[in-house]
Amino acid sequence: MNIKFWGTRGSIASPGPETVVFGGNTTCVQITTDSGLVAVIDAGTGIRNLGDFLLHRSEQKMIHFFVTHVHWDHLIGLPFFAPLFRPDYHVVFNGCRKCFEGVKRIFCSDAIDGTWPVRFQDLKAQIDPPAEAPMGSFSLGDVLVESHGLQHPQGGLGFKFTEGKKKFAFLTDNELTEEGWKGTCFKDFVNFCQGTDVLVHDCQYSPEEMISRKGWGHSDTTIVARLAVETGAKKLILFHHDPWRNDDGVREIITKCRESLDRLNSNIFVDAAREGITIAL
Repeated sequence: MNIKFWGTRGSIASPGPETVVFGGNTTCVQITTDSGLVAVIDAGTGIRNLGDFLLHRSEQKMIHFFVTHVHWDHLIGLPFFAPLFRPDYHVVFNGCRKCFEGVKRIFCSDAIDGTWPVRFQDLKAQIDPPAEAPMGSFSLGDVLVESHGLQHPQGGLGFKFTEGKKKFAFLTDNELTEEGWKGTCFKDFVNFCQGTDVLVHDCQYSPEEMISRKGWGHSDTTIVARLAVETGAKKLILFHHDPWRNDDGVREIITKCRESLDRLNSNIFVDAAREGITIAL
């Protein structure tokens, strides 16, 4: 299983000379299974480059989408995903409650005529709605995909991919807290992520920033480090970089997380997600 990051930024795209290392596009992650199946998590602005990549470098015509939630930064790139305009592609959506409604809304101009020229029903690809909403578990060939509720305004889902003995957990837009909603307390995420090889988690803030941002639905370096240690993760990848944080600022977030891991006597590998980087499991 390979994991490739096409969009790593949170809240709003922030391209420019100060974000070239870690990337300025919003959430989009590609998973390619050992058998060649392609899954995509979210459709932020990073999905435009993924679509072009798939058209020119992949023979796989079936794409499985897993939508964490329907906030704009996680769907706004979808109208620029080239495979949707090709009749030879088959796209299957799954994920959070109202994920398919959110996908269709991106193409809708009913409220204000003229917001987008292409209607959802005019897309050429075969597009399948979720088999169930919200998603529980899903079989992607030999890969088991499991979901877990997120602590985030209006909710959402995180995902875990298990292929053989390898496990990859993806939890963005998630505020780790001891007393979350039912099923989303810190201990619940420890159980869900137990034994992961690669843990990708929202780490938008420093502990100092978190003081004024409680309830916003994102996490800080201290508690993310603790989650990685208590789950026994082998690699921790920090995600959903704040749009106002430049590359040096993201490096500072990595350093703060490394310091928290050192205080916990942990040598877990930690880095921040970078656009274009592939992690092989």
